[in-house]
Amino acid sequence: MPNCNGKNGSTMVSAPDETRTGMVVRAIRDRIDARTLTPGARLPSIRAMAETSGVARSTVVEAYDRLAAEGVIRSRPGSGFYVAAPLAPLALDRLATMREREVDPLWMLRQSLGERRHELMPGCGWLPDDWLAGDALRKAMRGVARSDDEGTLAGYASPLGSPPLRALLARRMADQGIEAGPDQILLTDSGTHALDLVCRFLLQPGDTVLVDDPCYFNFLALLRAHRAMVVGVPMTPTGPDVAAFAEAAATHRPRFYLTNSAVHNPTGASLAAATAHRLLKIAEAHDMVVIEDDIFADFEHTPSPRLAAFDGLDRTIRIGSFSKSLSAAVRCGHIAARPDWIEGLADLRIATSMAGSPLAANLLHAVLTDGSYRRHVDGVRTRLARATAKVAKRLRALGIEPWIEPASGLFLWARLPDGVDAVDLARRALVEGIVLAPGPVFSTSGGWRDHLRFNVAMSDDNRLFAFLRSAVSHPSPDWAA
Repeated sequence: MPNCNGKNGSTMVSAPDETRTGMVVRAIRDRIDARTLTPGARLPSIRAMAETSGVARSTVVEAYDRLAAEGVIRSRPGSGFYVAAPLAPLALDRLATMREREVDPLWMLRQSLGERRHELMPGCGWLPDDWLAGDALRKAMRGVARSDDEGTLAGYASPLGSPPLRALLARRMADQGIEAGPDQILLTDSGTHALDLVCRFLLQPGDTVLVDDPCYFNFLALLRAHRAMVVGVPMTPTGPDVAAFAEAAATHRPRFYLTNSAVHNPTGASLAAATAHRLLKIAEAHDMVVIEDDIFADFEHTPSPRLAAFDGLDRTIRIGSFSKSLSAAVRCGHIAARPDWIEGLADLRIATSMAGSPLAANLLHAVLTDGSYRRHVDGVRTRLARATAKVAKRLRALGIEPWIEPASGLFLWARLPDGVDAVDLARRALVEGIVLAPGPVFSTSGGWRDHLRFNVAMSDDNRLFAFLRSAVSHPSPDWAA
């Protein structure tokens, strides 16, 4: 949406001599030009747009009328306003300008995944290479190569994936209180692939999805690719704000709610049991599906409440992966859901990517069953706990305050001193070879401009703290322009 300042609020910035109506029109056109709104996408209601933009409802009515008269949007009686205009070709010069100007989820992904191995990566979302289970994987690869009696190195997997691995995953979920038989589990190429399949299965262009604000930035990028209308719900240390969640569900009639209920990304928060029960009641009342992305589950010392456990996988879909805890090179995620939904998801998996990798599944099964993975994650949890305490102490010494003290995981969500803008700081850090994760890339509203996400496993470096000390002492004077 428009430029935003402040912690959670959002305020449109007008050009000189621009009317308030013109300001709303321009904001919507800019989103269409930037592919944030695509044909078929539903616009916010008049009331929601007025509140978000800080203008009167009559101003929004006039702006929507003008856009409708120009054929840019269209009204559906009883449903709302939708983008109608076809997308104009995106010129290469405009694309380059957008990439230079916008600090958004795709900007964050480009910085994290670029050829920056020599640089500091406190803003990335994974463990350092030397924290991962390289020795265990090498041992597993030798074992799998010696016992290739099921076409591991040459054949296709079955539609649902390796039966032994699915049975093992079902037993592991039972330890979290989630009852799922092997026939309720579909193996995927990764957690992101799992979420993409779920979006294909559930969404039509213009459908609304609820997410936390802040949330994992790739949720926003992927939902945008599926042409969904994304609505953020303020996050609290015990889960989403329940009153705001109920209001958003009633107002927007979302198709599903997407969250990390344990080891929340980026805040590190964990869902409280009371909050989980209230969320599921609201979801049931509004016929809303819940997608629980649980890829950080193994970083927890003690399992926290799971929506999938309370719901029994009735309207909840659970997504998991080992890319963050074992190795990003072993691409194997999974989906747990109702058997009839798994059947439809498996058909989509066949249609879009045939089948998974037997090699990845057998490697993962070997590591999970020989005791090496358990020893590995025990060590990682201990290292993360020490790193969290140390990095939090060093941040506080600079006036950078963690939002909460997370019980587990690798993230600290921290507030910058007054007058320091996270986006400006991230741009300045890149010049110094440091990749930071500014608050707005995690936010549907572009808020949290005074927050950064720190990966504690990547942040205990004197070069980072030397930069932060200088940057917070001398903030850029034009950050809010």
